[in-house]
Amino acid sequence: MRDGRRLAFEEWGDPDGTPVVLLHGTPGGRLGTVPRELVEARPGVRFIAYDRPGYGDSDRGPGRRVAQAARDVAALADMLGLGRFAVLGRAGGAPHALACAALLPARVRRAAVLASPAPPAAEGLDWFEGMAAGTVEEYTRALTDPVDFADRLAARAAVIRADPAQFLASLRDGLTDADRRVVSVPALGEMLLRDYRTALGTSAYGWLDDTLALLSDWGFDPARVTRPVLLWHGARDAFSPVGHFEWLAGRIPRARPVLDPEGGHFSALEALPDVLDWLCPAPRAGG
Repeated sequence: MRDGRRLAFEEWGDPDGTPVVLLHGTPGGRLGTVPRELVEARPGVRFIAYDRPGYGDSDRGPGRRVAQAARDVAALADMLGLGRFAVLGRAGGAPHALACAALLPARVRRAAVLASPAPPAAEGLDWFEGMAAGTVEEYTRALTDPVDFADRLAARAAVIRADPAQFLASLRDGLTDADRRVVSVPALGEMLLRDYRTALGTSAYGWLDDTLALLSDWGFDPARVTRPVLLWHGARDAFSPVGHFEWLAGRIPRARPVLDPEGGHFSALEALPDVLDWLCPAPRAGG
């Protein structure tokens, strides 16, 4: 990168296909975005994912805002020779996908935003309403005692490196029946566990910086997004409650809101085939 940081990325699929830049969850990394079998089922798509600063093999960028994702994605696209592309973000990666749509309007064709939180200063929204108690406690600690929060994350990351299944177990108060079913699917569960271990392989800095960025001024206004946005959410999500979805849907001008009434947080992984159909529609017959 221009500031000397290294940014780790990976790509799969058709090198001549429609480019889709994937923005992973929190915590997470480039290996936890799209299941391998879904990549194989989309022969006309070029999937590109990167580790946000501080995760996996990417250097840390202390104090980063959500908006920085647009600069990093633009630099990555330039290096790969991409003109226009789509972006897809899930959970903690969803606001970063919105940042790309807001700040790179000439390059982002469409954006898919799955299970996204709303900005912390969202006017008229009770940000914590409907959120799992453990998540409320974690965010409150990050806001009130960031040093203690950082120490706790470092300890959790060490446990995850040794046994990533412990992370899913620690989320149990926020997992719906739908979520438990999703993470019990072998291919999806293995992808998530491998991703957690790799993303937190050397430190918890990415997780820390992600959380602080999501809880701070994002550096852009979702209402300024002019590109088409597919806004997907599970109504039973206890990590990003449905009120966040409703707030974003009411403010993003070209949002196409899709609410799964029985879906949870990880149900976004099951929605990916339909989401990709919208992001990369198949050519019409004869055209």
